[in-house]
Amino acid sequence: MAEQSSPIKPVRPSMGQVRSSSFLNDHQQYRPPSKPENHYGIDTVVEDIQASRISSPRQISPFNGIPSPENPPTIVESGLSHELSHPNCTSAPGTKQSKLVATIFYKANSPRVSNAVPSPRLAPQGSQSPEVPAAEELPANMAPASSMESFPLEPPTNEPEPLDHIYGSNVSPMCITSFLHLMSTFPVPPGSTDFASSHRCLKLDQNHENHPVVVELTLSPAPSPDYLSLEDLRKHELIYRFEREWNVDVALRGDSLWRRYPRLVVFDMDSTLITQEVIDLLAATIKDPPDLAARVADITHRAMMGELEFDSAFRERVKLLAGLPSSIFEELRSVLDVTNGVRPLLRALKRLGVKTAVLSGGFLPLTSWLAGELGIDYAHANEVVIDETTGRLTGEVKGRIVGKERKRELLLEIAEKEGIALEQVVAVGDGANDLLMMEAAGLGVAWNAKPTVQMEASARLNGDSLLDLLYLFGFTSEEVEQLTA
Repeated sequence: MAEQSSPIKPVRPSMGQVRSSSFLNDHQQYRPPSKPENHYGIDTVVEDIQASRISSPRQISPFNGIPSPENPPTIVESGLSHELSHPNCTSAPGTKQSKLVATIFYKANSPRVSNAVPSPRLAPQGSQSPEVPAAEELPANMAPASSMESFPLEPPTNEPEPLDHIYGSNVSPMCITSFLHLMSTFPVPPGSTDFASSHRCLKLDQNHENHPVVVELTLSPAPSPDYLSLEDLRKHELIYRFEREWNVDVALRGDSLWRRYPRLVVFDMDSTLITQEVIDLLAATIKDPPDLAARVADITHRAMMGELEFDSAFRERVKLLAGLPSSIFEELRSVLDVTNGVRPLLRALKRLGVKTAVLSGGFLPLTSWLAGELGIDYAHANEVVIDETTGRLTGEVKGRIVGKERKRELLLEIAEKEGIALEQVVAVGDGANDLLMMEAAGLGVAWNAKPTVQMEASARLNGDSLLDLLYLFGFTSEEVEQLTA
């Protein structure tokens, strides 16, 4: 009988026969280049610890932090290129380089209408396109007059096309690029280095996209003062056109230490600290004659525009108020509307140790009361004569009128009393009677001002909050929140 063959005993499979490396090593997306294949870990134990050979750790020599042939530096290619340069940092020893700071404010509250807006007269009957504004919102150059007598002999020039409609309602990168290109066209002082710039976003918009609406640019070197002074540069036609194209305000200042550290801020009152004109409020309380309020308001407007001499216009208006009771000033306290941002601004200035003053061409009773309410250090305004018998206004003014010359004198007196250099004084106003004090200060700011004042002032703010003044000093929105908390 043939010898019966014994059954073949199946060989027990082992993980080591399937693969030599671990499952993690085979399937992980990232493999450290320096990790050895026979890495000792839990996966090695599970697979085949008998077949695994664990090498003894390599002897590591002590490294004292100084590269040497025995300890060469480890170079890791990260894909990033770092270069140290300082074209816009402090000047080299023995040299001085002028810098220009441009603060760009986007005017979100006053969007411009495109020049390509069709006439509402050409629109089909019964159709109202949302893109077509009402007739009263059309630019002045599209409808200069309604009568042939006042129609201009030559057609008005077209305003530049608003570019913020295309590139975004903010201080966009294209806006900054356009401004830098504009500034590079001005000649620089002889021997200056190449044009360099840096920027900081001081404030972002409130929506989820967080686009910058206030940007500070530092340009180095500044345009040559021999070619164009800073005052003339602010009024340059190219700067004005850039502002119109991008719907922004540009404040140009020399980069100095005093720019960031003001010590005295002087305010006008009417249409600056408050939104109204006090003398118009007084005239509105007189019902006989019925057109008195309109007459006073017209004189006020013309005086603020610089069409009338302020002192004589003020005396003329006060005469029209003769007979009003002196208690009217106390009654108007509750009517005064403080401008948005004034209270937090004054709180921030107080925390910074900055002195404040209000120099008003209005009336001292209301000016002194408002200064006490807001915590302002100095208050000056006009005093009217009150009949002691009747307790009513006589229509006369006591002492000198606080007009443009007197405002300038008061600013100089306060600065001298406090021992403050004029470079550290800021004056804020809106009317022509504020121009002299704005000229005397280191920085004159036109706040939603009349056209003449906008052109003459060092800086313009046309927003909805006077708190924007802090951005001219270089504060960011986070720092403003800390100061106003």
